[in-house]
Amino acid sequence: MRGIVGRKVGMSSLWNSDGVVIPCTLIDCGGCKVVQIKTNDVDGYSAVQIGYGAKKEKNVSKSFRAHCKHNKCDVLLKIIECRDFDVDVNSGDNLNVTDLFSEGDFVDVVGRSKGKGFQGVVKRHGFSGVGGTTHGQHNRLRAPGSVGASSFPSRVFKGLRMAGRMGGERVTVKNLEILKIDGNVVVVAGCVPGSNNGIVFLQK
Repeated sequence: MRGIVGRKVGMSSLWNSDGVVIPCTLIDCGGCKVVQIKTNDVDGYSAVQIGYGAKKEKNVSKSFRAHCKHNKCDVLLKIIECRDFDVDVNSGDNLNVTDLFSEGDFVDVVGRSKGKGFQGVVKRHGFSGVGGTTHGQHNRLRAPGSVGASSFPSRVFKGLRMAGRMGGERVTVKNLEILKIDGNVVVVAGCVPGSNNGIVFLQK
């Protein structure tokens, strides 16, 4: 397994050799470095910690600041751990996209989806609402409808789809093709979770 951390720049489109427009997402992976190497002998498992970006010391916890200082690196914006890294790297190395991926590879992109706040059942679960505008319906177009039985079991079953907070969750989009690599900018086909400038993780 191999991976790299990046920042979602935005979306664009490319034309392939057949003249078909392919929607794509640009991800800037510049500035990644290896923070720590974990081994089976010391830590009980094999992994590589990858750091990205920079952050002010006053905006991070004391433990995070101490971890960066212990590994002789600046205070980082994000640290992600990648298990069973299959590329030989050393602590303090800078990671380049071309060392890990090439054009035509298929990668999984992990990110946090946009938070949409408290939403109703029509937007959150795709309900069609209660009936139409006829037969005496009033202000029921986007209502969830009945949610429970009557005297038995006299309760609402767990897991029933209702209104609630939507988005802001960890989402993985699998098998996105790398269309182009320009320096440290990776162009992947399709869309990836999160808003622009959001942190994402590419893994293979």
